[in-house]
Amino acid sequence: MQRWKQATAAAFCAVMTGAGAAWGAGPEMFPAGGAKNVCVDTPLRLTFAAPPTVGSGTIKIMDASNDSVVDTIDVSKETRVITIGGVGNFQVHPVIITGNTAAIYPVHGALGYGKSYYVTVDAGAFKDGGADVGEIGKGKWEFSTKGALAFPPGSGRVTVAADGTGDFATVQGAIDFVPDGNKTPVTLFVKAGTYDEINVMVQKDAVTLLGEDRKKTIIEYANNAKFNSNENANPYANGENPTTRRMGNVYHRGMFLAHRCNDLTIADLTLHNTTPQGGTQAEALILNGTADAHAIVANCDLYSYQDTVQINGQAYVTGCHIEGDVDFIWGTGPCFFEKCDIVALRKNAYYTQIRNPQTHHGYVFKDCTFEGAEGVTGNMLARIEPTRFPGSEVVLIDCTLTDAVSPVGWRIERATEAPPPPELHFWEYNSHDPSGKGVDASQRLGVGKVLTQEKDAETIKHYSDPKWVLGGEWEPKVPAEVKE
Repeated sequence: MQRWKQATAAAFCAVMTGAGAAWGAGPEMFPAGGAKNVCVDTPLRLTFAAPPTVGSGTIKIMDASNDSVVDTIDVSKETRVITIGGVGNFQVHPVIITGNTAAIYPVHGALGYGKSYYVTVDAGAFKDGGADVGEIGKGKWEFSTKGALAFPPGSGRVTVAADGTGDFATVQGAIDFVPDGNKTPVTLFVKAGTYDEINVMVQKDAVTLLGEDRKKTIIEYANNAKFNSNENANPYANGENPTTRRMGNVYHRGMFLAHRCNDLTIADLTLHNTTPQGGTQAEALILNGTADAHAIVANCDLYSYQDTVQINGQAYVTGCHIEGDVDFIWGTGPCFFEKCDIVALRKNAYYTQIRNPQTHHGYVFKDCTFEGAEGVTGNMLARIEPTRFPGSEVVLIDCTLTDAVSPVGWRIERATEAPPPPELHFWEYNSHDPSGKGVDASQRLGVGKVLTQEKDAETIKHYSDPKWVLGGEWEPKVPAEVKE
């Protein structure tokens, strides 16, 4: 995402008190002046007559009880550094413009429950159609927040709504509401809308993140390794899979990061890292779990380019659409993909790079389709450096392979340094084209293996069973509230 996101968007309605308040010929405000029961995590919005631009000056959020400043945004600075989900040093855009609306993002936790605030905006901070917008002073933009929300004592649900009608207005606000170390099952129900956020969840268990509509509940941001550089911060980089629940250092480049969260389900929504092609590593989803994480990703659309999905630890992925261009499914696993559409966006690139240790399985794909955008061909199912990751395992069972897949199938990096070890598993069974005809495996790289019922029936049976692949006697079951 560029700072000023160029997209068509309808004017945002100020739902708290009906129509938004305005002053003179100025923009419409959200929350509206005098609004009550405002979510404590709400982004502020100004909607202009024409697409606005940024000038110079500050936006201040003031505590109305004592006129103290709770947050200051210098609009002349394109980014600021904040803490997200307890993890520090994330660079974000404090102001994002979409169409005619400028969304202003206070630092997380700036607003408290049951309090009154007012917002001031310096003259010239925004330009509307090229003309400076006048000052918004004390008394023009005031609102009060809703009272404290009690965390559900048993299995419960809180609602996220971008228009402010839910318990929270942002996904991160709902995540932050879940106590650290939580064990109480809770559903964060996200209503249809677009949420421009980087999300971080650390050591919060038994959470279901459930979208109202797979296509219309969209979390998006242009986060990547250039924007948030922290390249020596992956505890799984060398194929390790720590079993302790230590925090450690973590990548900051992903759009949605769940670190050490057990029994997490993400379902019925879209995660879109909007970093453009060539914008370096930019995951839409990073799961940093453990060998018994019990993570489920169901019926989601996952979009990015390089490194779209990184899953470390135990996870079951079903009914998902995953797009990317280079190594866009990677990690340590174990991970079982079922009935997923996997779409390559670049010619002669790679679907996966799996780095599992020999102590557990890697990534298994069952009844999945490997395809490509129009004109895309020559993609390898997997590549790896066996001297670094000798236990890499990628197994395809009953998968559909289109013309986007190279007849060679697999790639070994630095092949001259050492022969591929026997523990390397690049295997497939019953790979077929969209018509159901078996693919021609005669050109497959020699390290690959085509399984047959005659010789490998027991192996095929095992790799068709997510419980066997994922280990720990876990049989993944998608929650009933997830849409089919």
